[in-house]
Amino acid sequence: MHLAMNRFTVPLENAAEFEDLWLSRESRLKDMAGFVSFHMLKGPEEDGRVLYASHTVWETEEHFRAWTTSEEFRASHARAGQSRKLHEGTPRFEGFRAIQKIDADAPA
Repeated sequence: MHLAMNRFTVPLENAAEFEDLWLSRESRLKDMAGFVSFHMLKGPEEDGRVLYASHTVWETEEHFRAWTTSEEFRASHARAGQSRKLHEGTPRFEGFRAIQKIDADAPA
């Protein structure tokens, strides 16, 4: 499993518009081989800023890399430039490879 995450620091006054942009965008993730799941996470508010993280799970890092160079990626990020004014700096990317998995419904 490969987890790809981008973190965004959003001024509180831009939070609703930032959420609307993400919730209304056309995602092409389901069209991609190896895609498992996506979550847009809203974190704590601190000093007038809200932390958000986009969290995508892939079967392998190779599947994720294929996504980043695909036509589906370009199409789903076509409006990404509109969000630059909504968050501070650039998104912080973090990629992780799973070394352990425990499922709630798996026998102990």
